[in-house]
Amino acid sequence: MVDNKHQWKAWLYLAPAIVLLLVFTVWPIINTLLMAFQNGYSANLALAGKTFSFGIENFRKVLSYKRFTDCLFNTMILCVATVPISTMLALLIAVALNSIKPLQRTLQTIFFLPYVTNSIAIGMVFAAMFNIIGLRPDGAMADTWGIINNVIMFFGGEPVNWMNAGSGYWPNIVVMVVYIVWNALPFKILVLLGGLQSINKQYYDAAKVDGTPRRRVFSKITVPLLSPMIAYVVITGFIGGFKEYSSIVGVFGETMGPVHDAGRLNTMVGFIYDSLNTRAHGTASAAALILFLIILAVTMVNLQVSKKRVHF
Repeated sequence: MVDNKHQWKAWLYLAPAIVLLLVFTVWPIINTLLMAFQNGYSANLALAGKTFSFGIENFRKVLSYKRFTDCLFNTMILCVATVPISTMLALLIAVALNSIKPLQRTLQTIFFLPYVTNSIAIGMVFAAMFNIIGLRPDGAMADTWGIINNVIMFFGGEPVNWMNAGSGYWPNIVVMVVYIVWNALPFKILVLLGGLQSINKQYYDAAKVDGTPRRRVFSKITVPLLSPMIAYVVITGFIGGFKEYSSIVGVFGETMGPVHDAGRLNTMVGFIYDSLNTRAHGTASAAALILFLIILAVTMVNLQVSKKRVHF
């Protein structure tokens, strides 16, 4: 404990961080709450001296927009599809890396590189991989089918219009799922690998003496002892999934969808940004609070499940 005579020094050292948190975190949260419950709030009108009545009109507007429900559906689809897949792949890769001794650090670095790479740049690379150049109006011919379609055609499959004009909704979703899963792997691998390396080796030695099959070792030792880390990456994965935005922009650009259907893949965060761009600050604040409540509810459900499944 800090001596009472010297507590003022501790507060002095903490003061810059506290001031920054109050200005850039606490006040924006309070201001968002205030704006959300002022009917038709707009910062421009507020500066002009207009007053707004208290109510839930902003929430009614948000929930009545079809565009909002579409954004919510896109966000839910991306979360449900990417979190389980990325978690399972990260677990398998982490187990494989943990069992490989030669070049282990080099492989860890390679798998971690996407985490420190700009997401927009990665999205542009993925867009180039799935993009078709010179696609004819009838969809039968193209100058270049793209890397992914070339691989599909090499194995005898038919090329797919993933993201060009005339593409379908689900091919667009597949592109985004592949990108988000690949982009989410590094962080999850790092966390799970750290958890694996902290497991007491005596459990594995005892299983080896008993001649336990590897599959049973994985399901009865590795997964239970790693369950706190798995729960952590699942919860953070859902939180990150509900905040998806930059990945869509990286692949499809600011249109948030193919050229013929701009906004098709817009998400909850994208809806909030769009509302801010139109100066509908009350609507944006209400949407932000709805998103917060959804994330809170999903997180609480995950925590309740974790109490029964996680072994500490």
